[in-house]
Amino acid sequence: MRRPSARRITALLAAGLLLPVLASCGSGDDKGGSAEGGDSALVIYSGRNEKLVKPILDKLEKAVGAEVEVRYGDSAELAAQILEEGDRTKAGLFFSQDAGALGALSKEGMLAKLPQSSLDEVDTAYRGEKGDWVGLSGRVRVIAYNPDKVAEEKVPDRVADVVKPEWKGKVGFAPTNASFQAFVTGMRVLEGDDATRLWLKGLKANGKVYTNNLATLDAVESGEVSLGLVNHYYWYERVAEKGEDKVGAQLKFLPGKDPGALINVAGVGILKEGGQAGTAQKAVDYLLSEEAQTYFADTTKEYPLAAGVTSNVEGLPPFDSLESPDIDLGKLESLQETLAMLQDVGLV
Repeated sequence: MRRPSARRITALLAAGLLLPVLASCGSGDDKGGSAEGGDSALVIYSGRNEKLVKPILDKLEKAVGAEVEVRYGDSAELAAQILEEGDRTKAGLFFSQDAGALGALSKEGMLAKLPQSSLDEVDTAYRGEKGDWVGLSGRVRVIAYNPDKVAEEKVPDRVADVVKPEWKGKVGFAPTNASFQAFVTGMRVLEGDDATRLWLKGLKANGKVYTNNLATLDAVESGEVSLGLVNHYYWYERVAEKGEDKVGAQLKFLPGKDPGALINVAGVGILKEGGQAGTAQKAVDYLLSEEAQTYFADTTKEYPLAAGVTSNVEGLPPFDSLESPDIDLGKLESLQETLAMLQDVGLV
């Protein structure tokens, strides 16, 4: 496998993607499996938050019958790291927070073709066009709102409307968050760069910036802002922890296939050059299994994508009722262009 060209590396550096990976082991035992162990060990580069997925990844050692080492980081940074490493990569499996980072590796030919049996577990809309990555869980973008600040019927039905004058100073968002950036990439694909840049300028003028989705939801609950652009599952996790009557925000699921209702997926791909294909495939099979899919449904409050598992989370709209825009999730790989746009607008 050839390494990406100098031009490609330069572009990643310019976009701020090619950064050192601040890795941490997912196991408290620090077993230290590595690529040198071939199929006797599995190294996972995980762009998913350690707090969310460590419990299910801790079960992987038993499921795959091998040592497992998990290195956590930002999905885009990890994808760039893999591109830089090329055929020297230590990663056997890439567990991405979003489809865009998987699409970027697929575009560069870094991912191995998955067995059809694995691909068939998931709808074609939520797996790679080349058959080299598969989605595990889905989350939908929503508008969180404070009912003491704005009545439900006044909450915008379109994300485009949050930049209208009446919402000035009342909208919270997290521009450095990977899910927000994936949503912006989706808007670019659906509506074009000019329209997206204009919307971002309006959002900058109207909104308040927060570090992440949780901070944005906090701001909505406290009344610091009336609306917040977040992923659905943060609210459901908070409700499960505190009870709905103790959560000072509600959610609006946007209708009409609005860009603001994007369903993005967390997914996995096996690295061609990681030397761990057999063990990595066992990990893919486990993550698509009923046990793992039930974890995503019940614990992280996401939508499971495989194994016939459905969510039992109270109040969560059925997956097939969501009015998400029609988009090839693989096209979310143009993240570097999105980051350049966010930098140009002054949001990152």
